[in-house]
Amino acid sequence: MEYTILKSLGVKEFDYVERYSVRTEGNSDVLKIYYKKKGQLFHKSEKFKFSRSMRSVRSYSEPNIYKEVSEVSPMLTKVMAELDDIVDQDHQEQDAKNKILNDLRHLEKVVQQKIQEIEEQLDRL
Repeated sequence: MEYTILKSLGVKEFDYVERYSVRTEGNSDVLKIYYKKKGQLFHKSEKFKFSRSMRSVRSYSEPNIYKEVSEVSPMLTKVMAELDDIVDQDHQEQDAKNKILNDLRHLEKVVQQKIQEIEEQLDRL
């Protein structure tokens, strides 16, 4: 995948993205992207601010009154979708690695038990 929105923000190291968080500060949403360590002592991270857009919405209780409501930036929504794709791929790869490792450990136990069984048969002869 190309991750065009992330590229437009200057994010380049997609393989090292570990996780991300989003929080609201006033009229902005702050996105923080955390990267895996690459020999550094501390995790690297980047922050991006996205302004929340304001929209007038008609009140349900009083139809003639409008209220100002802030919404998440469409750009942030797109960035989060791309980050979800990256983070999900990483988890899928890790899950696959864990499954293979578990299968290998199980195979080791089965082989060890079979060797023990054959050695016992030899001892009885």
